[in-house]
Amino acid sequence: GFPNLSFTEAPLSDRVGALPMACLWRLAKETSATRRILSPRVGYATWIATNQRRTFCAKQYHVRHLAFARLSRTFSSIESDKELVVGSANLDWSRLGFDFQPTAGFVKYTWTNGRWDTGVFEREPYLRLHVMSSAIHYGQAVFEGAKAHHCADGSVRLWAVRENARRMRQGCYRMMMPEVPESMFVRGCEWAVSGNLAYVPPYETKGAMYLRPYVFGHGPQLGLSPAPHFHFCVLAIPVSSYYDGGIQPIDALVVETSDRAAPQGVGHVKAAGNYGSDILVSVCARGDGYPTVLYLDPLTKQYVEEFSVSNFIGIKHARHGAKAKYVTPQTNTVLRSITNELLMRLASSDRFDMDVERRPVHVDELETFDEVAGCGTAVVMMGIRSLTYKGRKIEYGGIETISKLYEAYRAIQFGEMEDPCQWGTSCPPFSAFSTKLSVAGATDGAILA
Repeated sequence: GFPNLSFTEAPLSDRVGALPMACLWRLAKETSATRRILSPRVGYATWIATNQRRTFCAKQYHVRHLAFARLSRTFSSIESDKELVVGSANLDWSRLGFDFQPTAGFVKYTWTNGRWDTGVFEREPYLRLHVMSSAIHYGQAVFEGAKAHHCADGSVRLWAVRENARRMRQGCYRMMMPEVPESMFVRGCEWAVSGNLAYVPPYETKGAMYLRPYVFGHGPQLGLSPAPHFHFCVLAIPVSSYYDGGIQPIDALVVETSDRAAPQGVGHVKAAGNYGSDILVSVCARGDGYPTVLYLDPLTKQYVEEFSVSNFIGIKHARHGAKAKYVTPQTNTVLRSITNELLMRLASSDRFDMDVERRPVHVDELETFDEVAGCGTAVVMMGIRSLTYKGRKIEYGGIETISKLYEAYRAIQFGEMEDPCQWGTSCPPFSAFSTKLSVAGATDGAILA
């Protein structure tokens, strides 16, 4: 790795600083002087104390040695034919569920001195953070959820990630973090997927590669103010199909004693803290037999907000010459689901010809819907069998329309139907990013203006 350096002509100190540790011990056998320097009896600490220049060279080499070794392993593992084949990790695809799975790595960008760098592909699933990072103490963090799919034609497509990029920019602005440019967001998602092709569930499994882009503040920050540094990361995690054999409707509980978000707060952005407050409520509801909960508005408790992690959808069937209706709440304290936005376009298309209404939904209107569902990235659509409100159960007749919307949406995702709005975009090969791999001991990439 050092073509301009002649080891035979260089002084011993230079040779010691450049050679691997294994070679140093071989040199120790050749000369008594070297043996005295590197003898285990003398100790490595003594050698450091008495050989400052060699210590510096050795440290520099140690960094380079680990970096080169790890870079070699990274290229050989990721760029092998096996690692570039979809599904070659041979996981038990049907049993993945929605949980973390070890993969080849993730993408990390760093913001410092007012600019984003060009990013690295990290092999280890860890981040080194200062103990006073603002994300830990003050919740300065936002995240997104997206997916990529292995499609019927053999391609791997990312699903509507530009919509996620736009929503993340809104969240960054609200949480006073540097905005992630749309091009960088998309590139980070593509990079994460292409570097983990072996873990993309094959088309026939109907699984997906779940993407978790997130931004957070880090660095020493005691006072309440924006963090000095930020990371933008993208994880790619294989997940199985949420439903095996079609949507299975569930029971839900309308909660009145807890709020999901506050008026004029951060409910409209995907701030990390919004979800932590839902854990206790959801766990208690599950203990009572309700897999999810439906929140009402925090101010009056009279209007529907959303389910625990899903937007609310109410369906009214066509009758008396009127079209079927797709209804979803209009409120400033609810995150606008990208899945909901796309489903609304699908519902209003010629295929379904439904009237789409985004408006306030009074809690009394829950009894007037023929079908109810939740929607989001992970589940796509979640059929509701019943809603329990004030101890009274409101039951729904079925999920016929919801199932048809779900099947059509999924068919477009997997390339089985035409994608008229071009929601899906093909993922470029890993070779487009392979020069920016993270290596041990190496610093982050160059700064992106």
